[in-house]
Amino acid sequence: MAARMRSFRPLACRVAPRCLLRQIHSSCISKDNAKVRSVVEEALRASPASYAHDFAADHHFFEDADIKMLADLGINTQVVQHNASPGTLYNEALHYERGSAILSTGALAAFSGQKTGRSPGDKRIVDEPSTSEDIWWGAVNIKLTPNTFKINRERAIDYLNTRERLYVFDGFAGWDPNYRYKVRVITSRAYHALFMHNMLIRPTAEELANFGKPDYTIYNAGAFPANRATEGMTSGTSVSLNFATGEVVILGTEYAGEMKKGVFTIMNYLLPKKNILSMHASANEGRNGDVTIFFGLSGTGKTTLSADPERALIGDDEHAWTEDGVFNIEGGCYAKAIGLTREKEPEIWDAIRFGTLLENVVFDKRSGAVDYDDNSLTENTRVSYPLEYIPNAKIPAVAGHPSNIVMLTCDAFGVLPPVSKLTPAQAMYHFISGYTAKVAGTEMGITEPTATFSACFGAPFMVWHPAKYAELLAEKMAKYNVDVYLINTGWTGGAHGEGHRMSLKDTRAIIDAIHSGELAKAEYENFPRFNLQVPKSCPGVSDAKILMPNKTWSDQAAFEEMSKKLAQLFKENFKKYSDGCSDDILAASPE
Repeated sequence: MAARMRSFRPLACRVAPRCLLRQIHSSCISKDNAKVRSVVEEALRASPASYAHDFAADHHFFEDADIKMLADLGINTQVVQHNASPGTLYNEALHYERGSAILSTGALAAFSGQKTGRSPGDKRIVDEPSTSEDIWWGAVNIKLTPNTFKINRERAIDYLNTRERLYVFDGFAGWDPNYRYKVRVITSRAYHALFMHNMLIRPTAEELANFGKPDYTIYNAGAFPANRATEGMTSGTSVSLNFATGEVVILGTEYAGEMKKGVFTIMNYLLPKKNILSMHASANEGRNGDVTIFFGLSGTGKTTLSADPERALIGDDEHAWTEDGVFNIEGGCYAKAIGLTREKEPEIWDAIRFGTLLENVVFDKRSGAVDYDDNSLTENTRVSYPLEYIPNAKIPAVAGHPSNIVMLTCDAFGVLPPVSKLTPAQAMYHFISGYTAKVAGTEMGITEPTATFSACFGAPFMVWHPAKYAELLAEKMAKYNVDVYLINTGWTGGAHGEGHRMSLKDTRAIIDAIHSGELAKAEYENFPRFNLQVPKSCPGVSDAKILMPNKTWSDQAAFEEMSKKLAQLFKENFKKYSDGCSDDILAASPE
């Protein structure tokens, strides 16, 4: 038995060292794990500017997210992304926002919810002593009491305080540093932060560090409705602006375009006070420094026609005209995406990549490919991208005085010529009239083109009386000897439903002829009733017959009837502006 036990001792001796080694190895692992845990905990520890509690590891804390800047406003949410990068905002949107996806192009898809267009009937401006006498009160600028604004502001802040995370973006409105304003956006959606990252002018690191107090703050609590019972509220949507406090409050709509147009409304008040003309217009510059301004409402072709591979893009929608020249108000572009093709709009198509935001588009969930013809969500599908995504964008977006002005209209009646050269008096008449059509999807409830008149080609965003903008335009046109053209991008061969939309190729040929100087020296003939001067020919146009609208209609009697109808609409509309207009402007009215 002893011999047998001795025979087991070597085995016990052999086994013991292995157990000991295992214990030693486990001890080392334990120490290593403790060290790793210590390093990880230190790396994930919240900075002084961040929340002290534990959060999921997918959250990114930033040292520059100064919580005090929100605490002073009554906002206590501690998890804040301040001027986060597009990549970070992608991550946030994908984690927390329904409908977000990275598309095949690298762009981010976002869904704005029930509202897929602006709600102009819900815009309000606070009636307060410092600005009340300046504002053109009425259907466009509806009065709001300071108390109701305070209620809406508190409602927005209360909602933002319920959110686990917020996004703040600080940027500039206006490329000219002499006339730019600081804007802060506070929102609960990464989608909105990325949108304003694209649309405002992005500050440098040094500019951000010295940003200080903003001139205007936008509280975007669009996921939370306004209280319909509050005085002055007519729906659950409210976009209210207070010039005295420098604040915009958004409730009841998550459509990002409300922020963009809120900033534009602010600039439309502030700039004219400095004798600067703010314009709902796009602009580009030729190789010789010649600048063209394109006035027009959404859907008339401002973005499309200003994106020209042969010219530098200054901007696609909002500009200002100073004594030094023109500058873009925005840092990006916001183009309609419905029906987008590379053949028609190569610059916009190629701008759809990482950092670009596609709003309310339909896409294949497996491939991420977008169907730009699908309007099942809305006709108003949109794409937002930084200005520098256009290869020939001019940065900084500042240029000299314009040589040409193009007033774009989308004539749903099929009456106006595709191009006509205007006298100074006619230019003023058509600028004040601002005739176009509301294109389907641009505003809530619009499902087909509807004839409308929008003073200065941007009445929904104008704060002063239209005469203020018209006077500034007339003064600058005369001083800098600018040629003005009226271009119809709407219907030809019949009204909407019978005729067809003007060919983009033909419209581009007309624009090219303006830039080359061919139309300035062309032979013109009179277009009856409207007394517009129409060129007899234009290089590049598919058929000269389209230049005179009545020649494209098969039923001449129907054309005459429609022409009379449109002329009467012009005259009826202009009655509200006739007081104060000179005789030559009044004489520019259709017969």
